[in-house]
Amino acid sequence: MADKILQFEIVTPERVLVKENILQVTAPTVQGEITILPGHIPLVSVLASGVLEIARPDKSRTVISVSGGFIQVAGDKVVILADTAEKAEEIDLVRVEEAKARAVKTKNEAKTLDTRQFTALSAKISKELARSQAVKRWKKLNNLN
Repeated sequence: MADKILQFEIVTPERVLVKENILQVTAPTVQGEITILPGHIPLVSVLASGVLEIARPDKSRTVISVSGGFIQVAGDKVVILADTAEKAEEIDLVRVEEAKARAVKTKNEAKTLDTRQFTALSAKISKELARSQAVKRWKKLNNLN
């Protein structure tokens, strides 16, 4: 019997990042990490910044960094509308670590951040952390340590 398939799509404001048939997807939500398999109950949830992992019928995997958005599951179709999303292999880890360090330094040095500035810096740090984690997971999956 053939494996059941999910129709999967991840879209950002800039592009359609992935549109293909997959076996499963694991995604970060604000309630925690979830894994969607064929036959999953209908669902709409808010995405958190983190690492998303796709498993394909050919047993290959893709790791993607996401920062916010929504996931919708309806039947065997999964659609993710992400604020930002990048495949791990497209991310420059050195630049990510530098950006994260700059954001943390700015946050630590700022004595009079208002709520909006603090939230924006916290979101930036979360995004860079997710990007870093995505690259590290991708390297581990592909034995590139």
